[in-house]
Amino acid sequence: MLKKIQKDDKQEETDKTEKETEMTMETIEKYFPTLTDDQRTKFQALQALYEEWNAKINVISRKDIGNLYLHHVLHSLGIAKVINFRPGTKVMDLGCGGGFPGIPLAILFPETTFHLVDSIGKKIRVCNEVISGAGLTNVTTRHCRAEEEKGKFDFVVSRAVMPFMDLVKLVRKNISKEQHNALPNGLICLKGGELENETMPMRNRVMVTDLKEHFTEEFFETKKVVYIDL
Repeated sequence: MLKKIQKDDKQEETDKTEKETEMTMETIEKYFPTLTDDQRTKFQALQALYEEWNAKINVISRKDIGNLYLHHVLHSLGIAKVINFRPGTKVMDLGCGGGFPGIPLAILFPETTFHLVDSIGKKIRVCNEVISGAGLTNVTTRHCRAEEEKGKFDFVVSRAVMPFMDLVKLVRKNISKEQHNALPNGLICLKGGELENETMPMRNRVMVTDLKEHFTEEFFETKKVVYIDL
């Protein structure tokens, strides 16, 4: 009897997860209506993969894992409202944490290559497991400090956790001189709050986009995409 109850509870939890994934996928598709079946399948796989690995290695607040698609996946895809990466573009995600924004962007742009870098090994392990589980073939990872990564990329993306000037100093060496996109090569960051003082020294090279202009959910009220021409 106990086994049956446990089995029923587990099935109920699975059904709940599938329903939540379906609901949140509706949000993704509302803003990105031309997803292919393959992209849809890969996005849908993320909930179970992150729930599994986040239980082992905490890379997302456990209180926030239920908001995976809104707070992490859709937030990452905000960068796609600023630039449509052309095929062959090379992008580095610096300080990728659990794989944001790099992994969602890699699903959305399958002909762009993404290189995820983080100084914390367990975070890269989670990224590798999610990349493998979702069947992504356009993503590589490296466990190292930003100073150690010498590769050249068209863009560096980041959910910025340090002042822009410090970040620019770190990644300038990684920006390729060859141009492939409508925007000149540079740095693209996801950041929130008041940024005027921080961007002032680079004001002639900075473009700030409010995500509330693209996404109607309250979460995006103060969220921004900051592009810096390097």
